[in-house]
Amino acid sequence: MKLPFQRTSPTATAFSSSCAEFPPIDGAEISAVVHGTRLGGDFYHFMRTAPHRVVFGLLDVAGHRAENHAIISATRDTFQQVACAKFSDEDVNEADAMMEFCTELNATIRRSASAVCVCAAFVGCYSEDFGTICYVNAGHTPGLLRHGNEIVELRATGLPLGLFAASTYEAPTAHIAPGSALLLVSRGVVEALRKKQEFGLHGVKEHLLSIPVDHANVVAASVLDAVQQHLGATPATNDLTTLALVRQAK
Repeated sequence: MKLPFQRTSPTATAFSSSCAEFPPIDGAEISAVVHGTRLGGDFYHFMRTAPHRVVFGLLDVAGHRAENHAIISATRDTFQQVACAKFSDEDVNEADAMMEFCTELNATIRRSASAVCVCAAFVGCYSEDFGTICYVNAGHTPGLLRHGNEIVELRATGLPLGLFAASTYEAPTAHIAPGSALLLVSRGVVEALRKKQEFGLHGVKEHLLSIPVDHANVVAASVLDAVQQHLGATPATNDLTTLALVRQAK
């Protein structure tokens, strides 16, 4: 029997982050970690919409959190409501549903913002039956799909949300093989700067290749550990957020 998809109480790590742990998904795990105090517009969301389907996302609304709080709140509400409506039917075409879902998120951001507001987003639908994700990368940093010693970048399939009313979004499908992991990181992770040197996407890739990918919470937290080591005493100037989806080896 599947458990309801809900978060448990966060736990604190040595570098003052919050790590949300989630009830089991059949054959997989998902987890997200936020480092320190939220400064900007990063937020993640996740929910079970059907017996074998989980929808998740990592979004980054541009601007300071005090300024974009209303946009984040409205977008989170739309995520909850529209994901349920679009992905609840077991026989739904996931690509069509994902494109419609992102169109609704885009419209919400445009309605909620007093001016043009940019929101990079990676939104996915994970199928427990097939071990696949149907996804849209709306101007977000690439999703990193690791299998063995190889990493595939899931690059942008459309413009960031919030820019244009008529934006369209391609929704390809990627297979997450047993023993593989999908890692999403916010722009703040990639742009973490110390002495004019960014941690960079290459830094994320190198670290992801160096660690076991057995547990989602370990993958998500370990990357932020590496970013903190890179920063040293330099304070972060943007949100540092990671989300990991691990499919367990058979």
